[in-house]
Amino acid sequence: MTVADRLSALAADPAASFVLIARDGGVELLSGEVRDVELLADIPLDETRSVFALIPYRQVRERGFDAQDDGAPLRCILVDEHERSDAAELLAALPSAPIPLRDGGFDLSDEEYAAIVERVIAEEIGRGEGANFVIRRDYTAAFSADDRTAALTWFRALLAHERGAYWTFAVVTPGVVAVGASPEAHVVARDGIVTMNPISGTFRHPAGGATKESLTEFLSSAKETEELFMVVDEELKMMSQVCSDGGRITGPHLKEMSRLTHTEYMLRGRSRLDPRDILRETMFAPTVTGSPMQNACTVIRRHERRPRGYYSGVAALFTPDGRGGHDLDAPILIRTVYLDDGRLRVPVGATLVRHSDPQGEVGETHGKAAGVLGAIGAIERDLAAEARDDADEPGVPLTLAEDPEIAALLASRNSRLAEFWMQPQDAEGARPLSGRSVLVVDAEDRFTTMLAHQLRHLGLDARIVPWHEVTDDEVRDADLVVAGPGPGDPRDSASPRIARMQQVVSRRLDAGAPLLAVCLSHQILADRLGIPLVPLDAPHQGVQKTVPVFGEEASVGFYNTFTARVAPGTGEVGGAEVSTDPVNGDVYALRGEGFASVQGHLESILSRDGIRTLQRLAEHALA
Repeated sequence: MTVADRLSALAADPAASFVLIARDGGVELLSGEVRDVELLADIPLDETRSVFALIPYRQVRERGFDAQDDGAPLRCILVDEHERSDAAELLAALPSAPIPLRDGGFDLSDEEYAAIVERVIAEEIGRGEGANFVIRRDYTAAFSADDRTAALTWFRALLAHERGAYWTFAVVTPGVVAVGASPEAHVVARDGIVTMNPISGTFRHPAGGATKESLTEFLSSAKETEELFMVVDEELKMMSQVCSDGGRITGPHLKEMSRLTHTEYMLRGRSRLDPRDILRETMFAPTVTGSPMQNACTVIRRHERRPRGYYSGVAALFTPDGRGGHDLDAPILIRTVYLDDGRLRVPVGATLVRHSDPQGEVGETHGKAAGVLGAIGAIERDLAAEARDDADEPGVPLTLAEDPEIAALLASRNSRLAEFWMQPQDAEGARPLSGRSVLVVDAEDRFTTMLAHQLRHLGLDARIVPWHEVTDDEVRDADLVVAGPGPGDPRDSASPRIARMQQVVSRRLDAGAPLLAVCLSHQILADRLGIPLVPLDAPHQGVQKTVPVFGEEASVGFYNTFTARVAPGTGEVGGAEVSTDPVNGDVYALRGEGFASVQGHLESILSRDGIRTLQRLAEHALA
C-alpha cells in the first residue's frame, strides 16, 4: 500500500487518528492510538516507537505560571505506523476543491483590541511589569465541509504554495483537528545538542512581493530589532537553564515565507536532560508570550478574554535515537488553523513593546490572519498580499537574503551584542573567582539563569533559589549572595516578593556579608541607603546604553521602568560610592564595603561589557 493509499484509508475512517508533517524535503504520515495525559512527564516514551504530542498553552502551569484552564488535552499519538513520501506523490491524493468561508471576523473588534494594547503599554510595560507582551485575538469563520476534509484540503494548499515553513502539518484526532505552517522551531534536541530558534519582527510583503527597498526599511526599524534582541535574551534564559554550557548565538538570518518575512537567530548548547524536561523548562516561546516569561503569563491572563487552547504551545515529535533515549523536534503552534464542527479559528498576536502603536498592532494581527487564510486558499491569495516567487523575475536573486547589502545590514546587528554569547561557552579559561559559593536569589525573572552561567564562568559555584523558597540560613551562609532582577515597583512593600527581596538585601548589609544586587534589587538597595526611587519618563526595556561604572565606560543592556536618582555630580550617598548619569543623576551602580550593585543587566546579550563589569563588581563585593 502506498502512502497515498494509506492516507485515503485513514481519512475515510472517522475513528482513525493521524498526523501529516512536511519537513526536510519530504512528507511523513504518522498514525496510531490516541492517549491524553496530564503532565509532560506522563508522555509515554519507550525505545520502540515515536510519539507525537500536541501541548496546549495551559501546561505552562507545570512551571508554576498562571494560565486559564480551558481543559485542552495534552494529546499524544503513540505511533504505530510512520511512513514517508515525497510531496508530489501526496499532492495528487489530497482534496483540492476550494472551501469558501462565511461569517468571518475577529472575536474582538479593532477598537477593543487597540484599547487592550493601550492598557498593556500603560499599565504593564509602563509600570515595570515586563519588557514585551504578546496579546492575541482570534479570527473565526464558518465553512461547509467535514473537518477532516477541510484539514486535508488546506494542508494541500500549504504544501503547494507555502514556502519557508519549518513544519507544515495537519493533525486529525477526535475533537482536535488542526492544520498549519509554523515558521519556528521552538526547541530541538538531537545527539545531546539543544537548539532554539527565536524569531521576531514581522514584515508583511506588499502586493507584488517584497523588494530590496521595502525589506531594508523593515530591517532598519528600531522596534523590530529590539523585539528580536529581547526574545533572544529570553530564550537564552531557557538555554542557560537546560544546557550545561549556557548556549551560543549564531545569526541573524532571514526567515522568508510566502507572505511574511521574519528575522531569527539560532541558539545552541549541550544538555543531558530528558527531552520532556527540556520541553518543560522551555515552555513557552517569548515570541508568543512575552518577557519576563512568568509575568508575561500573568499579563496574558489579565488581558486576554479567552483561554489560548493550543496557540503558543508546541507540537512535539519524540523519535527513538537508538541509544535508549529520544530526539525531540518541537515547533511553535502559530500560523495554525483549528477546526471544530464546521467552524474555523485562527489565533494571531502582536508583540507589544514600549513604543508600540496600537493601530499598527491592529494591522499586524490583520496581516497575520490574512497570511494564514491566504496560505490555505480560504481567501484570494492576492488579497493576502502574497509575494510572487522572485525566481519568476529575470535577474532577481532567488531570495533577498542573498543580496550582499541585505546580508551586510543583517550582520551589522551583531556589532551591538556581547561577544561572550557569540562564542563557544565550554572553552577552558581563567576562573578568577574559583573556590567560592554564590547564592542567586530569583525574583521572578529568569535572567538569573544567565547570571548564574556567567558567575560559573568566573569560577563561582552558583546555585539559584526562588525568592519564596530561599531560607534565612541560606542567605546567611553563602560566600556571596546575588539578589536578582524581577518585575514590579521596588517601593511596593505590600508585595510578598518585593518584601522578601528587601529582607535579603537588608540581612546581607546588616551582616556586612558580600552582596551583589541587580536591577530590581539594585533599586531596593538604593532605597535602603536613602536614595530616592522614581519612575522613568519612558521605560528602558531592551535599551543599550554606554554608562560610567566606577572609572570605566561600559556598554550595558537595560530593562527597567524605575531608577534610583541623585543630584547630578553626586559621588557618595550614605557611605556608598555612586556611578551616575552626569545629566540627570540616574544611579547606574553602587558600591561600598562588602557590597556592589548595578541597574543594568550585565548578563544580557546587549551588555557588550557585561562579563568584565560583572567580574569587577563581584570581586569588589567579595573583597
